[in-house]
Amino acid sequence: MRGGCGRPAPPGFTLIELMLAMAISVVLLGIALPVGGDALDDMRARAAARYVAGRIGTNRLIAINRSRAIGIRFTPAAPDYTFAAYVDGNANGIRTADILAGVDVPTGGSRQLASDFRGIHFGLAIGISDLDGVRNVTADGVRIGSARILTLSPDGTATSGTLYLQGGHAQYAVRVLGATGRTRVLKYESGSRSWVSP
Repeated sequence: MRGGCGRPAPPGFTLIELMLAMAISVVLLGIALPVGGDALDDMRARAAARYVAGRIGTNRLIAINRSRAIGIRFTPAAPDYTFAAYVDGNANGIRTADILAGVDVPTGGSRQLASDFRGIHFGLAIGISDLDGVRNVTADGVRIGSARILTLSPDGTATSGTLYLQGGHAQYAVRVLGATGRTRVLKYESGSRSWVSP
């Protein structure tokens, strides 16, 4: 077919070709969105776990440098725990009574994970085995003793325990090794049903 000046008409798409291209685009978008959402969830949960491990490590160094115990207290609140660091004010360790009396004073403000990492909270999905291989029957993610205070001592040691962080699908853990005060970040792989280094 020729245009008005004897030139061929520019090639174009037929309505069927255009509809087929749009249908393929919609299918690909439908596949990509859940994968992208899971990847974003995993990225946020990993970042939150590294942030918590970093806070613990920083406060461990502060305790060593100040020669005073530092405690990170986890307080149940809606919708998740708040956490804040406190310095020992009377050399008897970090205690809830001393915090409430103002003897052990905060070193900064309290935080919630979701304020920095949307969709992430302290928790362990029911049915997943914890790091000790025990099948989980409670969703509580703060497992550092009944007082829920992670104490970092001037000699570099710490309260042993594990903090579990959960997103929409992602599950991470921050393990605190008491003898050294060091932390280890682990990820739960649902395929192998095991905890691995990310």
